[in-house]
Order: sequence, then C-alpha cells, then structure tokens
Amino acid sequence: MAPRLLAISGPLKDSSVPLPDCALHVGRDPANLLSIKDPSLSRRHCILTRDAEGFSIRDLDSRNGTFVNGVAVQEMRLAHGSQISIGDSVFILLLRDEDDPTPDSGQVEYDEGQAQATEQIRPQDILYLNQEQVLRELPAGSRIARNLNALLKISRVVHSIRDLDELQRQILDLIFEVVPAARGAILLDDNGDGSFASVYARHRVVQSTQPVRVSRTITRQVLERGVAILGADVPSSAGLAKVGSLVDLQICSLLCAPLATSQKVAGCIYLDTSHAGSRFDEDHLQFVAAVAGICAQALENARQVRWLEQENLRLATEANLEHNLVGDSAPMRKIYQFLARVAPTDSTVLLQGESGTGKELAARAIHRNSLRFRKPFVAINCAAIPAELLETELFGHESGAYTGATHQKRGRLEIAGGGTVFLDEIGELAPELQVKLLRVLQEREIERLGGLHPISIDIRLIAATNKNLQEAVESGTFRRDLFYRLNVLSLVMPPLRQRREDIPTLVQYFLEKCAAQINMRPKAISPEAMDCLVNYDWPGNVRELENAIERALVLGSSELIRPEDLPESVLEKALPGNRGSQYHSEVRELKKQLIVRALERSGRNYTEAARMLGLHVNYLHRLIRGLELKDSLRPADARRKRQA
Repeated sequence: MAPRLLAISGPLKDSSVPLPDCALHVGRDPANLLSIKDPSLSRRHCILTRDAEGFSIRDLDSRNGTFVNGVAVQEMRLAHGSQISIGDSVFILLLRDEDDPTPDSGQVEYDEGQAQATEQIRPQDILYLNQEQVLRELPAGSRIARNLNALLKISRVVHSIRDLDELQRQILDLIFEVVPAARGAILLDDNGDGSFASVYARHRVVQSTQPVRVSRTITRQVLERGVAILGADVPSSAGLAKVGSLVDLQICSLLCAPLATSQKVAGCIYLDTSHAGSRFDEDHLQFVAAVAGICAQALENARQVRWLEQENLRLATEANLEHNLVGDSAPMRKIYQFLARVAPTDSTVLLQGESGTGKELAARAIHRNSLRFRKPFVAINCAAIPAELLETELFGHESGAYTGATHQKRGRLEIAGGGTVFLDEIGELAPELQVKLLRVLQEREIERLGGLHPISIDIRLIAATNKNLQEAVESGTFRRDLFYRLNVLSLVMPPLRQRREDIPTLVQYFLEKCAAQINMRPKAISPEAMDCLVNYDWPGNVRELENAIERALVLGSSELIRPEDLPESVLEKALPGNRGSQYHSEVRELKKQLIVRALERSGRNYTEAARMLGLHVNYLHRLIRGLELKDSLRPADARRKRQA
C-alpha cells in the first residue's frame, strides 16, 4: 500500500491524500501541494518530508500550530497511525494495511482429560436439518415433532437479536427447555487454536455462582474435526472417568456441537449434567447439533457487530479534536518536554493540578505518543460514579455475583487490555477500592466481583487528582503505599493564571473552534475585552475560558467581542491602567461600597453581610477576592503587620 494521509475531519474529510516522494507543503495558499480551504490555517502551515527512514513533519511558524497525537510540535518524526491536527483538519498517516482485529476474550475453566466419545455425528447426518426425510418419516406426536417446534422457535429468535450477550443467553435458555443440562457454554474461536476469544457460560439455575467447567479435550476435538460429540456415560468412559474435576462434580453426561459457518468452525456449544437420571442421548445430540447449525452464522455476525461498534467508538474518540494541548509559554514547554520523555515508557503517571487545567488532555497525549496508541484509552472519573457501582465498573462481575447480575460483565480495567487506563479524581477512591487498585498495580491482575480466579491484565495506569495527595496520606484518607505506587512519574499541570501569556492564543483557538461548533462566523475580540480575559484569575482554568468565549460568541450583539459580552465574574477584576469603560469602573466602585457598608453594619460577620446583600456567602468571598478588597477589610494592626 502506498503511504497516504487519511482525512477524518475538516474540509477534506473522508478523502485520501497519497504522499509523494518530494516534500508535501500544506496550507491554505493554492500554491501548496496540499491546499486546504480553512481560515484557521496559515498560508504556509507545515511541511511533510520523506527520507530513507520514513516521514517527518515540521511546523512553518504557523499561527495556530501543528499537533501530532495531541501535542504541539515544531518538528517530529512520524510513525504509522500518527494523528496530525492542523486547524479544523485531522489526518491519520497510513504506511501499511491494518492488522486483523482481535475480538475480546472471556474466561472459563478447562479440564485436560482424554475423552472417549460414545456417539459422534457429522453435519450431513443431522436429522433435524434434513427436512424432506423428516416430513416423510415423522410419526404423529413424536419427540421429533416437539424438537422441531423448539428449533422453529430458536430460528425465529436468533435472527432477530444483534446483541451478542443477549443472543447467547436466549440460545442457552431455549436449549435448556429441551435438553436436561445443568450447565451450558457457548465458546467462539478466533484463530482455530482453541484459545476461545469469546465465552458465554451459565447454569440452568441462574443463582448459581460456581464457574462452568469445560473439558478442553472435548472442545479441541470438536474444533479440529468439526463433528458433534456425545459423552453419554462419563463415569464409564476410560478417559473422562480419570479427570478429577469431573469426578468431583459427578458429571454423568456431556455434549459438544460445532458452530460451523461456510468458512470455518467458529466455536462450539458445550453442555453437561451431573444428574444420573438425566443422561443425554442421541436425540439430544441431534437437537443440539441442529441448534448449532442454525445459530452459527448469527453468532458470528453478532460478534462482528460488537467488534465494529467498539472499533467505531475507539476511532471516534481518537479523532476528537478536543484533545489538544495549546500554549507556548515556559510552563507549557516544560509540560511538552515531560510528555515526550514519559510517553514511550510504561511507567505509571500521576497528574496533579486544579480542575480544568487539562489533566485528561495530557493523559490522552501520553497515550497517543506511546506504543499502546492502537489500543483503548479508557477514562474513568472516580468521583462521578457512586462507590457501590465503581467496583463493578472497574473490575466487572460474574453471572450471579449479586441480585440483578444476570450475565458476566467485563470491567473497564479488563476492557482496556493492552491500552491505557485514566483514573480521574483518584483522591475520591473509597478505602476498600484503594486496596484493590494497589493489588492491580503490584500483581497486574484483577478478580471480577463474584469471581474465584485472578485475570491477568496488561494496562498502563495514569491517575489524576485536584487534591493534595500528600496531605490526604498524612490525614489517613489515602493509603501511603498506593500513593507511592502512583507517584512514579508526577506532573503538576499549571493553572491558567500562571501562564497568562497563553491566554491570547487560547482565546483565538476557542473562537475558531466554538464558532465552527455552533455554525457561526468567528469574531474578532477588542483590546479591552482581551485585557479583561488576560487579567482575570480563571479559577475554573481553561475550561472556564472556553465557556466564556462560547458565551461571548452566542450573546455578543456585534461582530466585535467587547467587555460587556464577557461574564460578569470576568469584569469584576480591575482592568490594568483603568482602560475599562466608565460604566464598568463605576459599577465596580459601587460593588465595593455595598460590600464594605454591609460588613460594617454586620460587625464584619460575613454570613450576615451576605444575607443582607441577598448573596451566598461563598459568592461574597469571591467578590471580595475579585474586587481586591481582602487587604482593605483587615483590621489596621493586621494590615501593618502584613506590610512589615
């Protein structure tokens, strides 16, 4: 495949751009080899060059910057799958064909016994699929007639369900109506080696929490030979009678039928029972083999639908333009240097900083620049999910683990296999979950809720918090050993007030981004409004700035954003050099007088003063900080001591 750029957003969305052997200049000027009609691009924005080692990209001092995998770059070597963001456009660099997808895997227990089948059947000999012979020989009221009715019901059900778990549950339920099995499992194979990529298992009695044990020997024979196998009398079987786990469970009969599509044997249906009076016979074998023949393609289709949905979600997340870090101040350059150093490693990272400083953006940038960038990035907000639900979200649960757990659920830590897990607000994690997370970091394995066996996982963990974890450790609300496990590589994201020189760049970026989102033309911003934005402390950081810009775009009454279009909280901060309008200056002075008067009348009781003004006491404190009244309200001796 010739190297190319695949456009996933922007004016060239869904198009493919072949990469020439010469340099590829990109920008909005028609003279560029790749010209893009996008006002957010510079006339000569960036250049892609090719040498013996591959491709690299260099920013040509563009106005809005060039981003690779979410990080602003000046020059960078590119790899297959690198995501290039310029203006409103996002491109994926493709150097080779994608590998075949690997579906999610499940878990059952396997027994390594030598099986001796009492009955075997080939697909062409399945009685229920030979309709003409059945119609000729079917006696009235026969058992075959009952089974044919059950098969008709299964046929109607399986072709109306697209959800894989629901389809497998329905199939086993309908089989249990005919076959006296105590346990059942549907195992879907991916590459023919018996390492089943998808597993659904359950007991006839839904409340049972014991794992379903499956004979690996039987399933391997079924996959290799493509025949259905019946072990009618396990205790008398020379091979199976020696398998300890089957003896412990007192298995009397087992049955396994292949799920054969036109291309391959895609898996098998496995059943067993420990009731001596409910042994399987050849009629049960015929029935289950017919069910497998009917359901095989439906199961394969449902599995493909699940994979496509997951892949679509992953690609949509990867292409999201919101995951860009913007700014060229000294603090941000240090951030970029840190990300470049830690991204290629697998070390745990702890991101600290106030809310809205871009901790998740930094986590996504680490993931995109790591060797795990093809695998999932799973973000979990520990404060947004109730504690009683967070455990099953993180670790998953087995069928029957608690009331309402009707089927097995994989946790997000397991779903993220091979990728990166981002735990936001890690400081809010309950103590009992802190213990379990510590085990994950130490052993790299989890146990589903209600599970009996550990599951190995391969993930990289990035945690974030707006709390001081060191203080939480000292106060006893956060485990010291977990803190040390998380604090391998630590980064503090700077608040916006500490990088004010980035505010004009961010304002321009959000003006163009928000205008595109709400289908409006970008507006210019007046010097007075920019002064207000630069001089404000931004307690909500970058997120608050973005909201302020969107508000100004929507509510502004002219083509120029003026101070009066900004939120009132921004205008409460003094403008440098008194460059604000007379209106805002006088409103500011009036606010000061009202607050001072209320505090004098209340005897400096802030709660009472807030009540008199009709304000919440927290908002009163914020006004005092914004109007810079804090020092002037101190007693005279306290002011002298502070000045000394």
